[in-house]
Amino acid sequence: MPTSPPAQPRTSSPSSRSRTCSTSSRARSTQTTSMTASKQSESETTPHMSTWTIDLPSTVVVSGTGSGLGHEIGRQLLDNDVHVIGVDVAAAADAPQHENYQHVQGSVSAPQTWDEVRAAVDTTGSLGYVGSAAILKVGTIVDEDLDTWRSSWEVNVLGNVLALRALLPAMIEAPQASVVAVSSIDADFGEQQLGAYASSKAALSAAIRTVALDYARSNVQFNILAPGPMRAGLFERHLASAENPDKFLATREARQPRGRITGVDEVARAALFLLSPASSALLGTTVTADGGLTSGFDYRTGAEGSSA
Repeated sequence: MPTSPPAQPRTSSPSSRSRTCSTSSRARSTQTTSMTASKQSESETTPHMSTWTIDLPSTVVVSGTGSGLGHEIGRQLLDNDVHVIGVDVAAAADAPQHENYQHVQGSVSAPQTWDEVRAAVDTTGSLGYVGSAAILKVGTIVDEDLDTWRSSWEVNVLGNVLALRALLPAMIEAPQASVVAVSSIDADFGEQQLGAYASSKAALSAAIRTVALDYARSNVQFNILAPGPMRAGLFERHLASAENPDKFLATREARQPRGRITGVDEVARAALFLLSPASSALLGTTVTADGGLTSGFDYRTGAEGSSA
């Protein structure tokens, strides 16, 4: 396996402790979401309205930057001038390419990987962590061997435990810090042939809720992002394993209230919100980003779903 040079600590100036999140995932320029009325007559009747911005940590550690959601989260953070430390078993060539990107190659389930990450983290600024690395293997409880179950739990659960053990001391001392653990809607809803994956995601969600309570009096935010199907990463591998991929995709799209699979860029923007102080009212909360898939028991919409 190719290796990359050890990551080096990066020092940020106090002025770079937060970044303003752009409303476009591709845009580099800072944009401000305005809540002020556009017409003068409206502004005169709403004197208490004001503008607001979403700040991002100066440094964010993202696991799983080699593909899928982790790659997109890393890219969007880099678009907003955040220093990103990416962690993945894949080589740096598979990760986002940017001057503000550092790559640590290794398994998230290996303690030495997180020793290297901890050494690279700048402890003077605000700090974030997104745990997006995961593995998904398809099979029934009889089909999946014990190695599949062990690897699923080691990566999907233990990988985040090791990350927090390595990063929390610095986070507690940071001026602002946030943790976003990427779980799944499968943590609460069963899905055929995904027993190891679903159970590991349920365990991750439970662990993060507990950690959020343990450190509720600190300055660290802990929340859970639960995506549904996305045309990236794990979903694409699940799709490729189907006996009839076209039928599999058509079925999944038909289940969605919007009739389409949610974009990975849409889910990544939800992660950026959870990284920001703008989400401070949320603690130990699961934010579901599934395009409405789990909002009801009947996903038909339009004339087909009408009761009239």
